[in-house]
Amino acid sequence: MAKYQFKVDVVPQYVPEQSSPAQGIYSFSYRITITNSGEVPAQLISRHWVITDAAGQVEQVKGLGVVGHQPLIPPGEAFQYSSGARLRTPSGTMQGSYFCVAEDGERFEVEIPVFVLDDGSARVLH
Repeated sequence: MAKYQFKVDVVPQYVPEQSSPAQGIYSFSYRITITNSGEVPAQLISRHWVITDAAGQVEQVKGLGVVGHQPLIPPGEAFQYSSGARLRTPSGTMQGSYFCVAEDGERFEVEIPVFVLDDGSARVLH
């Protein structure tokens, strides 16, 4: 087991009631579970998202924490949150990373795996 390691699981979903395809607005929600699979408590400090729509338009989002939190996650425990994104096309992808600091001061990044946003069948790529 790695000393500094988070596992990220994502469940994306199309949100038709917040979408307006005629106006080029496609809304998606996603639920993320971040599990500390390492050996040291660590805090999620910031996030960096790369959101790409089907037309190749790329948006980068950077900021502190997630949904107003900078959770300290002990080994074996998880933090879960939900958020969302809007695209101008019916499908696209998201990926990114979390910047974390372990309780002992070690800094590390955690990859957020690429996942697909799709108005017909949102799914995770492995």
